[in-house]
Amino acid sequence: MRAVVLSGGLTHDFPATTACLADLLAPLGVDTEVHEEVDGAFLALPGADLFVVNALRWTMTGPGVPDRYREQAGAEGASPSPAARAAFAEHLAAGRGVLAMHTAALCFDDWPGWADALGARWVWGHSQHPPLGPEIEVSVVGDGALVHGVDGFSLVDEVYGDMELAGDLDPQLAAPQPGPDGRVMPLLWAREHGGGRVVYDALGHHPPSYAVPEHREIVTRAARWALRSDDGA
Repeated sequence: MRAVVLSGGLTHDFPATTACLADLLAPLGVDTEVHEEVDGAFLALPGADLFVVNALRWTMTGPGVPDRYREQAGAEGASPSPAARAAFAEHLAAGRGVLAMHTAALCFDDWPGWADALGARWVWGHSQHPPLGPEIEVSVVGDGALVHGVDGFSLVDEVYGDMELAGDLDPQLAAPQPGPDGRVMPLLWAREHGGGRVVYDALGHHPPSYAVPEHREIVTRAARWALRSDDGA
């Protein structure tokens, strides 16, 4: 099996976390093909079994985007071409899988079809996360194939909050944001979309997130579910 991985972007060590994902996929018999150019990744999808997005690539010019990012839009901004968007639709229509990690919900802000597939969209000026650390307590709030029999766990990661979410999500993990409010945010879900299977995992900011056994198990199950390689899914 072959996975196309879109990796890269600002403010995160994507080479390190992409290596963690490749390490998790290898025992499943999945070879990873890493791309850092947006259109190159999408146009490599024909024949791929899994599309993994572990990246932070967006136009950097939309409403509410902080100036510190706008200033880099010329060099770092990205928007998938019509051909790339069509390749993604064809990937889903063929029944293939998508595993979207962490910052994937911030990607491709000018493409509603991407947010529709994930079931989440980051809204600049509204969506937010507290600083990284201290440890957060993650609760299992569903009983789907990705989390069945897995206990809650703690790890150091970012709890994304106040994203625009689809109304039909069935969250499987959740955690309170650090701070006085302690509002609980959904962190993981799996869904069928466009003929394919899509998993979004809001965790995975840095390698220590992937070192937690429970999280490693869940990401492994997510990949198997998206690949349709687990009869128990």
